[in-house]
Amino acid sequence: MIQLPPQLRILVAIEAADFRRGIDGLCRLCRDRLSSDPFSGAVFAFRNRSGTAIKLLVYDGQGFWLCQKRLSRGKFQHWPSAGQDGPGQRRLLAHELQLLLVGGDPGATHAAPQWRPIAP
Repeated sequence: MIQLPPQLRILVAIEAADFRRGIDGLCRLCRDRLSSDPFSGAVFAFRNRSGTAIKLLVYDGQGFWLCQKRLSRGKFQHWPSAGQDGPGQRRLLAHELQLLLVGGDPGATHAAPQWRPIAP
């Protein structure tokens, strides 16, 4: 399991991405569709068209990390829908991304709310 600190900024692309794209192609999606800087240190999450795989892209100050999870059976049933976070994207909290990665529904989580905002 990937460790995600609570102060991490996480952006999920609402629309499916072409998974033939590598780091450079996903960086272009970050700029064009999500209107975000891929060098910002945020984690960007993408899903393939069939819903069987997720890719995470993050810049750590030295280079990019590209992680992929492909399910051996089934699909990721609960993908976030459009929110008010920007064009084609939705912000998630770290625990919501953890739920998404194990096939859960981040919108149905009943976790305690964050008691104070953490400045980016």
